[in-house]
Amino acid sequence: MALSANPADAVITVRGLRTEFDATVIHENLDLDIRRGEIVALVGGSGSGKTTLLRAIIMLLKPAAGSIHLFGQEIIGIGETAAFRLRRRFGMLFQQGALFSSLTVRENVAVPLREHTRLSRRRIAEIADLKIALAGLPADAGNKLPRELSGGMLKRAALARALALDPALLFLDEPTAGLDPVSAGAFDELVAQLKESLGLTVVMVTHDLDTLWSATDRVAFLGERRVIGYAPMRELTQAEHPLIRAYFEGPRGRAAREQACRAK
Repeated sequence: MALSANPADAVITVRGLRTEFDATVIHENLDLDIRRGEIVALVGGSGSGKTTLLRAIIMLLKPAAGSIHLFGQEIIGIGETAAFRLRRRFGMLFQQGALFSSLTVRENVAVPLREHTRLSRRRIAEIADLKIALAGLPADAGNKLPRELSGGMLKRAALARALALDPALLFLDEPTAGLDPVSAGAFDELVAQLKESLGLTVVMVTHDLDTLWSATDRVAFLGERRVIGYAPMRELTQAEHPLIRAYFEGPRGRAAREQACRAK
Protein backbone atom coordinates (compact mmCIF):
# COMPACT_ATOMS: atom_id res chain seq x y z
CA MET A 1 0.00 0.00 0.00
CA ALA A 2 1.38 3.39 -1.00
CA LEU A 3 1.18 6.07 1.65
CA SER A 4 1.76 9.76 1.07
CA ALA A 5 5.34 10.51 0.11
CA ASN A 6 5.16 13.84 1.88
CA PRO A 7 3.26 13.81 5.20
CA ALA A 8 2.70 17.55 4.84
CA ASP A 9 0.41 16.81 1.88
CA ALA A 10 -1.83 14.57 3.98
CA VAL A 11 -5.17 15.98 5.12
CA ILE A 12 -5.93 12.68 6.87
CA THR A 13 -3.31 10.40 8.40
CA VAL A 14 -4.35 7.12 10.04
CA ARG A 15 -1.77 4.94 11.78
CA GLY A 16 -2.16 1.64 13.63
CA LEU A 17 -5.94 1.98 13.87
CA ARG A 18 -7.88 -0.62 15.83
CA THR A 19 -11.67 -0.52 16.04
CA GLU A 20 -13.87 -3.11 17.68
CA PHE A 21 -17.43 -3.76 18.75
CA ASP A 22 -17.58 -5.95 21.87
CA ALA A 23 -15.40 -8.95 20.96
CA THR A 24 -15.44 -8.31 17.21
CA VAL A 25 -12.36 -6.56 15.80
CA ILE A 26 -13.18 -4.50 12.69
CA HIS A 27 -9.78 -2.92 11.99
CA GLU A 28 -6.35 -3.96 13.22
CA ASN A 29 -3.19 -1.93 12.58
CA LEU A 30 -4.80 -0.01 9.70
CA ASP A 31 -2.76 2.74 7.99
CA LEU A 32 -4.03 5.30 5.49
CA ASP A 33 -3.01 8.70 4.10
CA ILE A 34 -5.31 10.96 2.09
CA ARG A 35 -3.64 13.83 0.29
CA ARG A 36 -4.94 17.31 -0.18
CA GLY A 37 -7.00 17.84 -3.34
CA GLU A 38 -7.73 14.22 -4.25
CA ILE A 39 -10.88 12.10 -4.41
CA VAL A 40 -10.40 8.84 -2.52
CA ALA A 41 -12.93 6.01 -2.32
CA LEU A 42 -13.07 3.40 0.44
CA VAL A 43 -14.20 0.04 -0.94
CA GLY A 44 -14.25 -3.59 0.10
CA GLY A 45 -16.56 -6.48 0.77
CA SER A 46 -19.47 -6.42 3.17
CA GLY A 47 -18.25 -6.13 6.76
CA SER A 48 -14.80 -4.81 5.82
CA GLY A 49 -15.35 -1.69 7.92
CA LYS A 50 -15.65 1.08 5.31
CA THR A 51 -18.33 3.07 7.11
CA THR A 52 -16.75 2.29 10.49
CA LEU A 53 -13.49 3.85 9.27
CA LEU A 54 -15.38 6.88 7.99
CA ARG A 55 -17.17 7.30 11.32
CA ALA A 56 -13.86 7.11 13.19
CA ILE A 57 -12.34 9.81 11.00
CA ILE A 58 -15.28 12.19 11.49
CA MET A 59 -15.24 11.64 15.26
CA LEU A 60 -18.51 9.71 15.54
CA LEU A 61 -16.73 6.60 16.81
CA LYS A 62 -13.83 6.25 19.25
CA PRO A 63 -11.19 3.71 18.15
CA ALA A 64 -9.72 1.22 20.60
CA ALA A 65 -6.16 2.12 19.58
CA GLY A 66 -4.10 3.98 17.02
CA SER A 67 -3.85 7.53 15.76
CA ILE A 68 -5.91 9.71 13.40
CA HIS A 69 -4.68 13.14 12.37
CA LEU A 70 -7.13 15.49 10.67
CA PHE A 71 -5.56 18.63 9.19
CA GLY A 72 -2.47 17.72 11.22
CA GLN A 73 -4.33 17.51 14.54
CA GLU A 74 -4.74 14.30 16.54
CA ILE A 75 -8.45 13.65 17.01
CA ILE A 76 -8.37 10.60 19.28
CA GLY A 77 -8.92 11.98 22.75
CA ILE A 78 -9.62 15.47 21.41
CA GLY A 79 -11.62 17.86 23.59
CA GLU A 80 -15.13 18.92 22.60
CA THR A 81 -14.17 22.54 21.90
CA ALA A 82 -11.36 21.53 19.56
CA ALA A 83 -13.61 18.92 17.92
CA PHE A 84 -16.28 21.57 17.34
CA ARG A 85 -13.74 23.76 15.53
CA LEU A 86 -12.54 20.87 13.39
CA ARG A 87 -16.09 19.95 12.38
CA ARG A 88 -16.40 23.36 10.75
CA ARG A 89 -13.67 22.33 8.32
CA PHE A 90 -15.40 19.31 6.84
CA GLY A 91 -18.82 18.49 5.41
CA MET A 92 -20.66 15.17 5.50
CA LEU A 93 -23.24 13.72 3.12
CA PHE A 94 -24.97 10.75 4.74
CA GLN A 95 -26.29 7.85 2.66
CA GLN A 96 -29.97 8.74 2.96
CA GLY A 97 -29.35 12.49 2.91
CA ALA A 98 -30.47 12.88 6.56
CA LEU A 99 -32.38 16.07 5.78
CA PHE A 100 -34.93 17.33 8.29
CA SER A 101 -38.28 16.40 6.77
CA SER A 102 -40.16 19.35 8.29
CA LEU A 103 -37.69 21.96 6.98
CA THR A 104 -37.39 23.31 3.45
CA VAL A 105 -34.20 22.71 1.49
CA ARG A 106 -33.08 26.27 2.23
CA GLU A 107 -33.73 25.78 5.96
CA ASN A 108 -31.86 22.47 5.91
CA VAL A 109 -28.82 24.06 4.27
CA ALA A 110 -28.99 26.88 6.83
CA VAL A 111 -28.76 24.53 9.84
CA PRO A 112 -24.92 24.35 10.02
CA LEU A 113 -24.69 28.09 9.37
CA ARG A 114 -26.98 28.81 12.32
CA GLU A 115 -25.08 26.35 14.51
CA HIS A 116 -21.54 27.48 13.68
CA THR A 117 -21.83 31.19 12.79
CA ARG A 118 -23.37 34.41 14.05
CA LEU A 119 -24.47 35.64 10.64
CA SER A 120 -27.78 37.42 10.21
CA ARG A 121 -30.83 35.46 9.05
CA ARG A 122 -30.76 37.31 5.75
CA ARG A 123 -27.10 36.52 5.13
CA ILE A 124 -27.62 32.88 6.07
CA ALA A 125 -30.49 32.64 3.58
CA GLU A 126 -28.30 34.19 0.87
CA ILE A 127 -25.49 31.72 1.50
CA ALA A 128 -27.95 28.83 1.55
CA ASP A 129 -29.28 29.87 -1.87
CA LEU A 130 -25.72 30.08 -3.19
CA LYS A 131 -24.94 26.55 -1.98
CA ILE A 132 -28.19 25.25 -3.47
CA ALA A 133 -27.17 26.69 -6.85
CA LEU A 134 -23.63 25.31 -6.42
CA ALA A 135 -25.12 21.83 -5.97
CA GLY A 136 -26.85 22.15 -9.32
CA LEU A 137 -30.40 22.61 -8.04
CA PRO A 138 -32.90 25.06 -9.57
CA ALA A 139 -33.62 28.25 -7.64
CA ASP A 140 -37.13 27.14 -6.62
CA ALA A 141 -35.75 24.02 -4.91
CA GLY A 142 -34.95 26.07 -1.83
CA ASN A 143 -38.64 26.43 -0.98
CA LYS A 144 -39.42 22.72 -1.30
CA LEU A 145 -39.61 20.09 1.41
CA PRO A 146 -37.45 16.96 1.07
CA ARG A 147 -40.50 14.80 0.23
CA GLU A 148 -41.11 16.96 -2.84
CA LEU A 149 -37.70 16.15 -4.34
CA SER A 150 -36.58 13.32 -6.57
CA GLY A 151 -33.80 11.01 -5.40
CA GLY A 152 -31.16 12.89 -7.38
CA MET A 153 -32.37 16.25 -6.09
CA LEU A 154 -32.31 14.94 -2.51
CA LYS A 155 -28.66 13.98 -2.91
CA ARG A 156 -27.86 17.45 -4.26
CA ALA A 157 -29.76 19.13 -1.42
CA ALA A 158 -27.77 17.09 1.10
CA LEU A 159 -24.60 18.04 -0.76
CA ALA A 160 -25.55 21.72 -0.56
CA ARG A 161 -25.88 21.39 3.21
CA ALA A 162 -22.50 19.61 3.41
CA LEU A 163 -20.95 22.57 1.56
CA ALA A 164 -22.62 25.22 3.74
CA LEU A 165 -19.52 26.11 5.79
CA ASP A 166 -17.07 26.13 2.84
CA PRO A 167 -15.32 22.92 3.97
CA ALA A 168 -11.87 21.92 2.78
CA LEU A 169 -12.78 18.26 3.20
CA LEU A 170 -15.95 16.48 2.08
CA PHE A 171 -17.13 13.03 3.18
CA LEU A 172 -19.70 11.13 1.11
CA ASP A 173 -21.39 7.91 2.27
CA GLU A 174 -22.75 5.98 -0.74
CA PRO A 175 -23.51 9.21 -2.65
CA THR A 176 -25.04 7.52 -5.72
CA ALA A 177 -26.91 4.70 -3.96
CA GLY A 178 -30.47 4.44 -5.26
CA LEU A 179 -29.91 6.71 -8.25
CA ASP A 180 -30.50 5.73 -11.85
CA PRO A 181 -27.33 5.56 -14.01
CA VAL A 182 -27.89 8.97 -15.60
CA SER A 183 -28.43 10.72 -12.25
CA ALA A 184 -25.50 8.86 -10.71
CA GLY A 185 -23.21 9.89 -13.56
CA ALA A 186 -24.32 13.52 -13.26
CA PHE A 187 -23.63 13.46 -9.53
CA ASP A 188 -20.15 12.04 -10.12
CA GLU A 189 -19.44 14.84 -12.60
CA LEU A 190 -20.67 17.43 -10.10
CA VAL A 191 -18.38 16.12 -7.35
CA ALA A 192 -15.39 16.19 -9.72
CA GLN A 193 -16.23 19.75 -10.79
CA LEU A 194 -16.56 20.91 -7.19
CA LYS A 195 -13.24 19.30 -6.33
CA GLU A 196 -11.55 21.29 -9.07
CA SER A 197 -13.34 24.61 -8.55
CA LEU A 198 -13.28 24.63 -4.73
CA GLY A 199 -10.04 22.73 -4.13
CA LEU A 200 -11.86 20.08 -2.12
CA THR A 201 -10.47 16.85 -0.76
CA VAL A 202 -13.17 14.19 -1.05
CA VAL A 203 -13.45 10.87 0.79
CA MET A 204 -16.30 8.56 -0.16
CA VAL A 205 -17.63 5.12 0.67
CA THR A 206 -19.17 3.60 -2.45
CA HIS A 207 -20.08 0.33 -4.13
CA ASP A 208 -20.64 2.07 -7.46
CA LEU A 209 -18.04 0.68 -9.86
CA ASP A 210 -18.74 3.38 -12.43
CA THR A 211 -18.00 6.02 -9.79
CA LEU A 212 -14.71 4.32 -8.93
CA TRP A 213 -13.59 4.50 -12.55
CA SER A 214 -14.88 7.97 -13.42
CA ALA A 215 -14.56 10.10 -10.30
CA THR A 216 -11.66 8.91 -8.11
CA ASP A 217 -7.95 9.65 -7.97
CA ARG A 218 -7.18 6.68 -5.72
CA VAL A 219 -9.12 3.80 -4.20
CA ALA A 220 -8.39 2.21 -0.82
CA PHE A 221 -9.46 -1.43 -0.65
CA LEU A 222 -10.28 -2.70 2.84
CA GLY A 223 -9.91 -6.35 3.72
CA GLU A 224 -8.34 -8.53 6.41
CA ARG A 225 -9.03 -5.68 8.90
CA ARG A 226 -6.71 -3.23 7.10
CA VAL A 227 -6.06 -1.50 3.79
CA ILE A 228 -4.74 -4.21 1.46
CA GLY A 229 -4.57 -2.10 -1.71
CA TYR A 230 -4.38 1.63 -2.37
CA ALA A 231 -3.90 2.99 -5.89
CA PRO A 232 -5.66 4.50 -8.91
CA MET A 233 -8.26 2.13 -10.34
CA ARG A 234 -6.15 1.04 -13.31
CA GLU A 235 -3.43 -0.13 -10.93
CA LEU A 236 -5.70 -1.49 -8.22
CA THR A 237 -7.61 -3.74 -10.62
CA GLN A 238 -4.30 -5.37 -11.60
CA ALA A 239 -3.50 -6.34 -8.00
CA GLU A 240 -2.94 -10.03 -7.31
CA HIS A 241 -4.59 -10.16 -3.89
CA PRO A 242 -7.47 -12.66 -4.12
CA LEU A 243 -9.98 -10.38 -2.35
CA ILE A 244 -9.26 -7.53 -4.77
CA ARG A 245 -9.38 -9.82 -7.80
CA ALA A 246 -12.69 -11.34 -6.71
CA TYR A 247 -14.20 -7.87 -6.18
CA PHE A 248 -13.25 -6.46 -9.57
CA GLU A 249 -13.24 -9.55 -11.79
CA GLY A 250 -16.95 -10.35 -11.62
CA PRO A 251 -19.29 -9.52 -14.53
CA ARG A 252 -20.18 -6.08 -13.17
CA GLY A 253 -16.55 -5.24 -12.47
CA ARG A 254 -15.49 -6.23 -15.99
CA ALA A 255 -18.36 -4.26 -17.53
CA ALA A 256 -17.44 -1.12 -15.60
CA ARG A 257 -13.79 -1.46 -16.62
CA GLU A 258 -14.69 -1.92 -20.30
CA GLN A 259 -16.97 1.11 -20.19
CA ALA A 260 -14.23 3.19 -18.57
CA CYS A 261 -11.78 2.12 -21.27
CA ARG A 262 -14.24 3.08 -24.01
CA ALA A 263 -14.78 6.48 -22.37
CA LYS A 264 -11.05 7.23 -22.53
